[in-house]
Amino acid sequence: MQKENTVKFKSRRFAIEIIKLYKSLVENKKEYVLSKQVLRSGTSIGANVAEAEAGISKKDFLAKMYIALKECCETEFWLDIMHETDHLDDKTFNDLMPMCSELNKMLTSITKTTKESFE
Repeated sequence: MQKENTVKFKSRRFAIEIIKLYKSLVENKKEYVLSKQVLRSGTSIGANVAEAEAGISKKDFLAKMYIALKECCETEFWLDIMHETDHLDDKTFNDLMPMCSELNKMLTSITKTTKESFE
């Protein structure tokens, strides 16, 4: 069983919440464009973390973690834009944004530490 504090576990949980958000936006608000953007970037975080774990080298691991970090930054952007344009209510935004910010901090730390190990 995965530990609840790992980036893999948290990115998977976040992806599940993003999928639920996508379904809600499509079904309840008939919003298809922005919801697809946040679905792609929000689920890509965990996919890239999983790929990084199977990396064939440290450089491959680092590259995939950087992609996960970039996707996380993009997801924060979409969540913020969707909140400011009233596609996300305060509760949903306040539930998802801290999860995304925590992943951002974890991924930033992982990429920084891994990069330093090359120097």
